[in-house]
Amino acid sequence: MKIRNIILPLTGIAAVSCSNAGEELPNIIYVFPDQFRISSLAFWDSPEYEGAVNWKADPVQTPNLDSFADESLVLNSAVSTCPLSSPHRGMLLTGMYPERNGVTLNCMALRPESTLNPEATCISDVLDEAGYYCGYIGKLHAETPMKNDPANPGHYVSDRNPEWDAYTPPERRHGFRYWYSYGTFDVHKDPHYWDTEGVRHDPKEYSVKHETDKAIEFLRNANGERDADKPFFLMLAYNPPHSPYECMDDCMEEDYDLYRNMGYNELYVRPNADTTLAKAPSARYYFANVTGVDREFGRLLAELKKLGLDDNTIVIFTSDHGETMCSQGTLDPKNSIYTESYCVPFMIRYPDRVRHRIDSTMLCSVDIMPTLLGLTGLEERIPDSVEGRDLSPVFLEDGRECDVPDATLYIRNLDGEKDADGIVHGIFPEARGVRTDRYTMEIAIDRDKKLSRVLIFDDWNDPYQMENIPYTENSELFAELCRTLDRKLEESNDIWHREGILDKLLAQ
Repeated sequence: MKIRNIILPLTGIAAVSCSNAGEELPNIIYVFPDQFRISSLAFWDSPEYEGAVNWKADPVQTPNLDSFADESLVLNSAVSTCPLSSPHRGMLLTGMYPERNGVTLNCMALRPESTLNPEATCISDVLDEAGYYCGYIGKLHAETPMKNDPANPGHYVSDRNPEWDAYTPPERRHGFRYWYSYGTFDVHKDPHYWDTEGVRHDPKEYSVKHETDKAIEFLRNANGERDADKPFFLMLAYNPPHSPYECMDDCMEEDYDLYRNMGYNELYVRPNADTTLAKAPSARYYFANVTGVDREFGRLLAELKKLGLDDNTIVIFTSDHGETMCSQGTLDPKNSIYTESYCVPFMIRYPDRVRHRIDSTMLCSVDIMPTLLGLTGLEERIPDSVEGRDLSPVFLEDGRECDVPDATLYIRNLDGEKDADGIVHGIFPEARGVRTDRYTMEIAIDRDKKLSRVLIFDDWNDPYQMENIPYTENSELFAELCRTLDRKLEESNDIWHREGILDKLLAQ
């Protein structure tokens, strides 16, 4: 059974109002490695967190994240509404659902319609106007690639066909003044970046270490990386532990050595994992990158403390989606409603304002932007375009009213129609689903918009989602979950609501 608002002992921290009127605005560091499993945090198996989740943690070594959790608000029910890199990032930046922010599918050259709307108001736009100095380091993957290579105008940034990587010009950076980023490029030990001036850098080292070095440079500000008179907002988007995770080219050997000799019975602690899949050896490399992220995150936190910036800095650690890693018999690491794909880690450390505890508030992708603004005391600046909730009153416990969600929406889109050149137009909204405090349900359709499958899991009694509850034999439960789904579809003005897809399915 889920536990709501578990309170863990913490001395010296008091819950106070989040209003920053007349006070110094807090700095913000938002760290989100790609494809980081919620279960890949060792602390879940420690006695202090007993009962917070009803599944076992992966056999990972994450000492820095474990210590960070002990100083943070730890969510056990945060989800990625559309668990793919690009759609989540679009929602994270704008607080709007994919159809409004423009990012409906993973961005690449054959999907030119899936790109962050340049007219959208992003969190960095709001913070920039509020006096923050905003910086972005790492993977963006929220825009369609354009033929705008600074070193080779009129061409993509590589000769891949189709192109996935992208350069983001200054006019599309939405208030980020410091820039050291790329679109998407999955070579962990040979990354590349474009800086604020559009100059390409090829550092030839592990991307997580290099990006942490750049983040530390940003914090130290020794060479004027930021305006020292302003509070800062820094987004740090690591690519690992995202694939590839196949060989020593994909991680650091010191991290791999921790898992090198572990057998499948030690690596896979979940009964839903199929270790006969060809992907099974990947766990060692994936966990190695989890530990690599942990080490570099710890180095970042140590520098923040050394510089005396930690007391007035909000630090968030999360991910854009999870990784199934051989569970459910699927090779797709993401883009599913299974817990290991849909649920994400989410931890907030804000000294003297957010109390350390475990909280089961159901935060989703569109809630992050308004909640961050609320945490800084800038809730009055939340744009009218935002479709998510400001959940900061719950986290700050400051007495403000807050509409706490009782369920989260799940979205899975596929490519729409393709023209003769293979260019994708529109989307096919293949599946929609909902997660409550107990149940998970997905309804999927085929291209003729006929029902193709229904998944229902009792997450209290079946935490590994191994027993699909037959919807035809459990009509009352199915009807209740459909009513919840219908409400969430209406709230989000989703295409399933606008086209009456759920109503038509239920009438069949």
